[in-house]
Amino acid sequence: MTLAPWEYLFVSFNAFNFHDLFHPIWVAALALLAILLVLYAVRTRQLRHHQPFLEMYEWMLWTGIIFYSWVVMCALFVFDFLFVAGGIVVGLVVFAWIRFIRFPPLIQAYERQLAKQRYFDRRRFSHPETTIRSKASKRRRRR
Repeated sequence: MTLAPWEYLFVSFNAFNFHDLFHPIWVAALALLAILLVLYAVRTRQLRHHQPFLEMYEWMLWTGIIFYSWVVMCALFVFDFLFVAGGIVVGLVVFAWIRFIRFPPLIQAYERQLAKQRYFDRRRFSHPETTIRSKASKRRRRR
C-alpha cells in the first residue's frame, strides 16, 4: 500500500492497480450472474402457482442482472474503484431490501390467505355427504 486507503477510490480498477481483487471480482460477478439465471429458471417453474414468490424472484433477477452487469462493465471499461465499490454496496443493499423488507409482509399475507383457504376447504368437505348429490337434485332425463 503506497496510498492512503481513501485515495484508492480514485485509482482505475484494473489488474495492475488491484492485482489481488480485479480478477476475483469480475469472475465472481459473471459466475453469480449465471447462477442467478439458473436459479430464476428453476424456482419460477417450481413456484409458478404462487404469485408473491414469482414477483420476488423477478425483482431479484432484474436487480442481479443490473448489479452484476455493472460490475463486469466497470472491470471491462476500467472505471475508477469508487464506481465499483459504490455499485457493489448499492447492489447488496437493494438485494437485502428486496429479500428482507419488501417481500416478507407480502409473503406472510399470502400464507395467511392459503391457510384460510385450506381451512374453509377442509371444513366444507369434512362432512362426507357434502360431496354426494342427493337423489332429489338429479336431473330428469328428457325424451
